Amino acid sequence: MTTPIANGRPAAAARGRAALPPGPRLPRGLQAIGWARRPLPFLKRCHERYGETFTLRILHSGTWVVLSDPEDVKRVFTADASTQGVALANPLLEPVLGRRSVMLMEEPEHMTRRKLMLPPFHGKRMEGDAEMMAEVTRRAVRAWPVGEPFPLWPRMQAITQEVIMRAVFGAEEDGCLDRLRAVLTRLTESMNDTTRLTMLAAFGPRWMAHSRAYREAMEPVEEAVLEEVRRRRREGENGRKDVVSMLVEARYEDGSPMSEKDLRDELLTLLTDGPTSSSLAWVFERLLRHPEKLERLREEVLAGEGAEYLDAVVKETLRLCPPVPVVVRRILEPMELGGYLLPAGTTVAPCIYLIHRREDVYPHSRSFVPERFLAQPPGTYTWIPFGGGVRRCLAASYAEQEMKRVLRTVLSEVDLHPVENRDERVRRSAIAFSPDQRGLVVAKPRTPAYA
Repeated sequence: MTTPIANGRPAAAARGRAALPPGPRLPRGLQAIGWARRPLPFLKRCHERYGETFTLRILHSGTWVVLSDPEDVKRVFTADASTQGVALANPLLEPVLGRRSVMLMEEPEHMTRRKLMLPPFHGKRMEGDAEMMAEVTRRAVRAWPVGEPFPLWPRMQAITQEVIMRAVFGAEEDGCLDRLRAVLTRLTESMNDTTRLTMLAAFGPRWMAHSRAYREAMEPVEEAVLEEVRRRRREGENGRKDVVSMLVEARYEDGSPMSEKDLRDELLTLLTDGPTSSSLAWVFERLLRHPEKLERLREEVLAGEGAEYLDAVVKETLRLCPPVPVVVRRILEPMELGGYLLPAGTTVAPCIYLIHRREDVYPHSRSFVPERFLAQPPGTYTWIPFGGGVRRCLAASYAEQEMKRVLRTVLSEVDLHPVENRDERVRRSAIAFSPDQRGLVVAKPRTPAYA
C-alpha cells in the first residue's frame, strides 16, 4: 500500500485507504494515446492540475508516479543502484535496443557492461573524434541547396548518423558499410512514422516486435551489423580503435568475450541515435528565432577565442528542448517521494521537461536565454537532459561535443535564415522530439568552397 506522509509520519489516506498521488482519470488507453502523440502538453496539464507529483496510468507502460521536485529527483538518482530496476520500467525500448542493451540491464551486470562501453566516449578517444565530426559536417553542408527552402532536421540526422557510423566502425576503405547506411536510414524513417507511433501506443511493444513492417526494417540492420562483427572477429586483433573493434576484443573479468546478442544490442543502441540530431535541429531553430543571440555566437566562433557562449547555447537548448521528457525507474524498496511513502515495485518518472521549466530555478523558463548559464553553472538535479546517477547517459559528453562541433562548422560555412518567423512547435519522433516543420531554412554560402 502507498501512504501519504504528514509531518514525517504516515497519514491516514482519504476515505480510510491508501492511494497513489492523484492523476488524470482517463482510461489507460486514452492516456497512452495522449502520451504517444502529445506528451509535453499532457505533462503540462497534469502538472497544473495535480501539482509536482502525480500519477499516470498508461496502457502497456504501466503506472508511473511523475516527479518534478528536484529533491525527489535527487533521492532517486542518489539511491543505491541495487534498489532500482529499469528493464521492466522501459518496455517500449526493448524491441529496438534489445534486452542485452546497457540501457536495460539491471545491477550489478549494468555496471560491468558500462565499464566496457565507456572508454570510446570519453578522454582522448573523444577528443580524437572532434575533427572527424567537423569534417563530416563540412562535407554535408557543402552539399546543401543554396537559396531555396529545405528541412534542416533530416540533414542533422544524416550528419549524426555518419558521425556515429565512423565512431563505431572507423574509417572505410572500400565502402563496405554503404548497405548498413541505407538500411539504417530506412529503419529510422520507419520508426518516425506517426501512424506507427500511434499503433505502438495502442497495442504495445509486442505489436511492434511482431509487426511485419518493423521486422522488414529492423532485420537488414541486424544482419549488416552482425556481418561486420563477424568480419572483425575473423580478422582478429588489428590495432583498430573504433567502437566495434574495441567491443569485439573486450573481455569480462572471467576472460569471456561479449556474445553476438550482446554486441547486436549495444551496437543498435548506439546506431539508433535520434536525440542528438533532434537537439541540433532545435539549437538552430532557437538561434534563428533570436538573431541577436545567433550573431553573438557567430562572433565568438569566427574569433576562435573561447567557447563560453557556445557551451551556454548548447546547455540552454538542452534545457528548453530536452531529448526525452522523463527517465523511468522502478524502485525495489519503499521510498518517500513527493510526500508519499511509495511501496517497492512502484515505477517513478523524474520529469526532465517539468524540472527544466521550474520558474524558481529558471526565471522566464519558457524563454531561450543562454546567458543564464554564463552567470551560473547547471545544477546537478535541475539540469538533467541526460538523466542522472549511475545511469546517466554514458555518451552525454560525446553528444555535447558533437553539438558544438557541428554548430561551429555550420556557422563558419553558411548563413541560415528561417522560412517562417514563428516558433516551430514540437513534433514527436520515435525517440526524441523535433521541430514540426523539421527546421525549415534557407542557406546562403559564407565560404568559396560552399559556393
